[in-house]
Amino acid sequence: MGGTSPLQGKTILAVDDEPGVLEVLSDELDMCHVVAKTTYHEAMECLKTHMVDMAVLDIMGVNGFELLKYAVKRDVPAVMLTAHALSMDSLKKSIDMGARAHVPKDKISELVPVLEDVLTKGHRDAWQHLFERLGDVFNATFGSDWKKDIIEIGSFVVPK
Repeated sequence: MGGTSPLQGKTILAVDDEPGVLEVLSDELDMCHVVAKTTYHEAMECLKTHMVDMAVLDIMGVNGFELLKYAVKRDVPAVMLTAHALSMDSLKKSIDMGARAHVPKDKISELVPVLEDVLTKGHRDAWQHLFERLGDVFNATFGSDWKKDIIEIGSFVVPK
């Protein structure tokens, strides 16, 4: 992507119970103002009292799905970041609850383009681009026909 990143100057809430992950996120998102929180309660307080442009939420350890529910309610685009919870169930749940992407922690280096997609593409297009970008990870984790398991979830349909 040429020119200035659409993330430039944005405020991103990053939530993870591992301070090392938050450090990596801050480094990766150096064009943004990153508000790092390590607990559910700190993150919820931030969502309630501060204006953030986007949230990057760990699933395990910080009750990420509850934070997602509140972020969606507040119209804050949210991206799920996970290590141990990369499962078909968590992927489906992320989509169904309104997350804009679901990124494995071992692909954190791909986070900037994913977040840029979330800001610049429609919901469905951002997911499709994520599936194209990280297809090798999803194929390795779920098998090559994993998309058939998520073709229709609520109103979201993954293009074949």
